[in-house]
Amino acid sequence: MLRVMMGPVSEDRHRSDLASADRVAMGERLGGFIYGTILTLSVIIAGAKAYPDAPGRIAALVVATTIVFWLAHVYAHGAAYSIGLDKHLSLAALGHIARREASILEASVPSVAALLAGWLGLFSERVSVWVAMALGLVVLAAAGLLFARAERLTWVGTTVVLALNLGLGFLLIGLKLAVSHH
Repeated sequence: MLRVMMGPVSEDRHRSDLASADRVAMGERLGGFIYGTILTLSVIIAGAKAYPDAPGRIAALVVATTIVFWLAHVYAHGAAYSIGLDKHLSLAALGHIARREASILEASVPSVAALLAGWLGLFSERVSVWVAMALGLVVLAAAGLLFARAERLTWVGTTVVLALNLGLGFLLIGLKLAVSHH
């Protein structure tokens, strides 16, 4: 009888552990999207100052920078994993970390696409930079909404989270306006 009673408890605990692991993974990916988007917007601002009429170069800067920062995150988290667990870092664990941190790279995709559209002449160079920045704001807003939903925030809490996420983006846009003559 004790075994019958413990079966569902163990199964419930297993489900709870899986849900907790899924939540941790979602949180880490969401953090990567926020970080990657802020990184992307920062590089666009610097790139637009250095290359105001070259969205292709700005896109290349964004891609190169996000790859370097992604590699740095993978390396840092790999080292922390190895030392923190007192375990040899296997290729499987490193691959897991690399996939988890890939959201840093993924966050730049919409903005890079806009910059490449400007490079291809689908719209002006200047417009492509602003579209790239607007898409970064969209990613920050989506990340804020996902966070608010996961946390089951009220509309007030959701508004605060959106304001914080978008506030970071608008701070960067303000920086662009301050350093740019365009």
